[in-house]
Amino acid sequence: MQHRYFTVTGLAVLLVSTGPVSADDVSKAPAKNAAKSSTIKRLPDGHPDLQGVYDLATLTPLDRPSGYDLVLTKEQAAKLEAETAKTRQQGDQAIKGDRAAPPKGGDGSAGAAGNVGGYNSGWLDPGSSYTVVDGQKRSSIIIDPPNGHVPPLAAGASQRFAGGRGRPTSDATESNDPGLDRTPGAYDDPERRPLGERCLIGFGSTSGPPALPDYFYNNLHQIVQTPDSVMILTEMVHDVRIVRMNAEHLPKNIRLWLGDSVGHWDGDTLVVDTTNFTNKTRFRGSTENMHVIERFSRLDDKTLLYRFTIDDPATWTKPWTGEFSWPATGEKIYEYACHEGNYALPDILRGARLREKEAAAKVSKE
Repeated sequence: MQHRYFTVTGLAVLLVSTGPVSADDVSKAPAKNAAKSSTIKRLPDGHPDLQGVYDLATLTPLDRPSGYDLVLTKEQAAKLEAETAKTRQQGDQAIKGDRAAPPKGGDGSAGAAGNVGGYNSGWLDPGSSYTVVDGQKRSSIIIDPPNGHVPPLAAGASQRFAGGRGRPTSDATESNDPGLDRTPGAYDDPERRPLGERCLIGFGSTSGPPALPDYFYNNLHQIVQTPDSVMILTEMVHDVRIVRMNAEHLPKNIRLWLGDSVGHWDGDTLVVDTTNFTNKTRFRGSTENMHVIERFSRLDDKTLLYRFTIDDPATWTKPWTGEFSWPATGEKIYEYACHEGNYALPDILRGARLREKEAAAKVSKE
């Protein structure tokens, strides 16, 4: 399996052609189309009702592609979405049953089908449009720094990364991800394989925090809300986060895979403060002292705005912020029974042993 596609939120909206927008201004301002207080559906405790199932699929990548402003023009968005639709249509074409076997290493085509063992595009659900905030389609989730890129690494972070080879991160995808560890011994230990590949947490930080699109499939998230806690269920690998409302963080010696999330209301915005991460996840190589603040605001009766800010001085030179919309959906969340039948992982390790054996035999013959 591979992550090859960027996905988009399926919102039917009027596209607005605009000039360049200051990402710095955007990062400091609330959404212009936030729902009016009088129109928000509320629970008996008076707080906004954020409950529902949301589809996070979006073509908008985390980092901004070169040559684009934060806001896509009508023409840019239409062109990019049309190209994605064409690629998807080609990938969905029926495959002949009497076709020849693919060449060694795959046929080189775009997407997972380009490599032997990859999914055909029909299995993927990458979405079809870009995320919409303030009526504008966005080219990146990151809005601060204004250039749409993760800040530079802090002093010493690069050396820490080099010394941490073989330690999977929560945002890693799977075996064919070019950013994964390929040093000798990378397939010697199952604990060196990506966390999603081992069915422990979702691919690409979809479990959060921050909760990001996985650009793959199983894009749904469900929010269930009570006065004392908020549950966020991720369809991919069925991860569940429990946000304890108006509580104190756990002692520093208690570390959790998805961190310790504590929430409070700032007006009509749910603010979730997460600390106490474990060094087994390390989002984008961060330390266990990463601090994530998430903000959930209702834009209308069918859309949430999700904004997050990440701070880890030992990893990045400054905090950074991203945002994208969460459109509600009537689709059902399906069980993701992965770990119980994860037959692929021993096969991956077994295949590595076979490759080593074949390489040794070749050397002996020479």
